[in-house]
Amino acid sequence: MSSYIALFEDEIRNLSHRPRLLFHACCGVCCVYPLLLLDDYFDVTIYYTNDNIYPEEEYDLRLRELERYLSIISYRNIGLIVPERNSPAFLRKLEPMAAEKEGGRRCFSCYEMRIEESFRYAYEEGYEYCGTVMSVSGRKNADYINRIGSECAAKYAPVKFLTADFKKKGGQALNEKLNKELDLYHQVYCGCPFSLR
Repeated sequence: MSSYIALFEDEIRNLSHRPRLLFHACCGVCCVYPLLLLDDYFDVTIYYTNDNIYPEEEYDLRLRELERYLSIISYRNIGLIVPERNSPAFLRKLEPMAAEKEGGRRCFSCYEMRIEESFRYAYEEGYEYCGTVMSVSGRKNADYINRIGSECAAKYAPVKFLTADFKKKGGQALNEKLNKELDLYHQVYCGCPFSLR
């Protein structure tokens, strides 16, 4: 297993300019610390591709909280792109794995689809980097997330994957502390109807 935080720090140290980063985000609560960190080094645009989130009211609530957080840090000038939603098709792909335990194959497939969609958009729009907020969660497998990102970077070159594990070096604790201070909505399940069960 690589030290993703060390790889992240090496990448930051070797930047010669402020690259454009398309950053997949699933909600406001996960973004608080990672966005403050990333905005110091990148021109960040959030890509809110989350067809996994069920029901639609939950999807909208998480998006509104993300927008609320972005308004709080509006001086940072972080962009937001919300692609067209196609939740039924997305969830049909996960349905055969409905009985899988949380954090297993179903979740990995979900990560893959959202990260790949983010890379596809980053490639089409000329972003230099693509990354995801998901590694900030203690419930998400950073090894798998970073492996998916590396595979997508090979497929969608020259877009680079921003290797990271945002929960390390106190990142998860800091994110939680900042969230409490901001009183952001904190969901109680990952997103899909199978995790809701």
